[in-house]
Amino acid sequence: MRSVINHQMMFGRTDISAIVFDPKSRDDVPKILRGLQGIYINEELRKRIFAILEEVRPERKKGDGKADSSTGRPGMEQWAILVLGVVRLGLNIDYDRLHELVNQHTTLRQMLGHNDWTDKTTYELQTIKDNVRLFTPELLDRINHEVVLAGQALVKKKDQENFLPLMARGDSFVVETNVHFPADISQLYDAMRKVLEVCATLSALQGSTRWRQFSHNLRGIKRLLRVVHKLKKSTSKNPEKKAHKEQKIKQAHREYLAAANHQLQRAMSTGAEFGGVNPLLLSKLNHYVAHAEVQMDQIRRRVLNEEIIPHSEKVFSIFQPHTEWISKGKAGVPVELGLKVCIIEDQYRFILHHQVMEQVTDSDIAVSIVEETKMRFPNLQAISYDKGFHSPQNQIELKTLVEKVVLPKKGKLSKLDKAHESEPEFRKLRRQHSAVESAINALEVHGLDICLDHGIKGFRRYVALAVLARNIHRFGVLLSQKDGKRHRGAYKKAA
Repeated sequence: MRSVINHQMMFGRTDISAIVFDPKSRDDVPKILRGLQGIYINEELRKRIFAILEEVRPERKKGDGKADSSTGRPGMEQWAILVLGVVRLGLNIDYDRLHELVNQHTTLRQMLGHNDWTDKTTYELQTIKDNVRLFTPELLDRINHEVVLAGQALVKKKDQENFLPLMARGDSFVVETNVHFPADISQLYDAMRKVLEVCATLSALQGSTRWRQFSHNLRGIKRLLRVVHKLKKSTSKNPEKKAHKEQKIKQAHREYLAAANHQLQRAMSTGAEFGGVNPLLLSKLNHYVAHAEVQMDQIRRRVLNEEIIPHSEKVFSIFQPHTEWISKGKAGVPVELGLKVCIIEDQYRFILHHQVMEQVTDSDIAVSIVEETKMRFPNLQAISYDKGFHSPQNQIELKTLVEKVVLPKKGKLSKLDKAHESEPEFRKLRRQHSAVESAINALEVHGLDICLDHGIKGFRRYVALAVLARNIHRFGVLLSQKDGKRHRGAYKKAA
């Protein structure tokens, strides 16, 4: 019996529209909550967003499709799920901090529809996690579209019937995944750790004591890993010393591989014996065994056979397989581990659209993301990029989508190109393009410095929720500024 929000007022409860925020506060919490309050107060906006929130339902345990919201036990209200998700990303906090805030922060609890006088409702940590994960990137994108339209309406000129033409700017940045540096020896240990844990669970379920010492076995593998970690190639000019050190390094790797292979053979035997009883655990065991075999093969080739492993064969995380090795040429940042995200921002500092980039470059998505943005916002008239998005085909196709295209060309310019890039309008929009870095910095500060969710689905949801949280924060800032002007005007009249 899940509902968007309970409209029935309870004794002692403060209506969301009546929540008062400190106008002098410079913290992010009042701005985010003011943006959420602005959504709730605006009746037309509330209806549209609530209609979208009604689709936030858990998946069925069996069969296809979503669960029916009109049956079953009551679940968390969809409005509360939206508030929790936006607060989590807007404040760049983890679930533990969110759990503490939602049970102790008075204003946040008022936004959720609780009061601390008669309503002592508390939220469990796992309940918060399970419900926030019900969002999909598609639903969040639709909510974001409504928020952006409402935000643009706040800055619309009074004498204009339609919105001002949108002058957008786009750029990409890296959202890191929560992984350690992807050395093959470390990833082999990660795989073996999971293999031994799954085997111990399988054996315990069958009453076997075969893996009762799995922790001891794992510590033995880790000791050998530490030996390998500490050995470095010799910098001596003496060939004998260098050769001796090379042999020592290879021997340490052989011992490490031998210990891992011995435990791997035992694990495969356990899977063959007990796996049929629990197919889910058997699937996990096979998954990590396969990863371990890949890493062992690469270690043999790299260290013992002195081969160079092709970049395309490398795995950068066994837990986050979507992780990419990205080098954007930034000073002091030789490499980043994660995925690139491209954003399109308008002149009012709202993020119109975003796209998670998997195995594509900036020039590959320059046109497609503008096409998608144009479908959402037909009044888009200009787009600016940096040189990384340039290609001759992009120059041609972008000019068919928007009136003004600011896309500097790479390399030496012809006289015609120099004249084009020296035009006042081109130079003006190009100078304004750097403002997109402010939006990127704001996203990184408010959640997108590193993705804490798992899997590519979790990554996409995390990014979409961060973009929505940022736009609601911006919406709240504009509303707070209007509140401040109204407050100062009333103060002057009273004086």
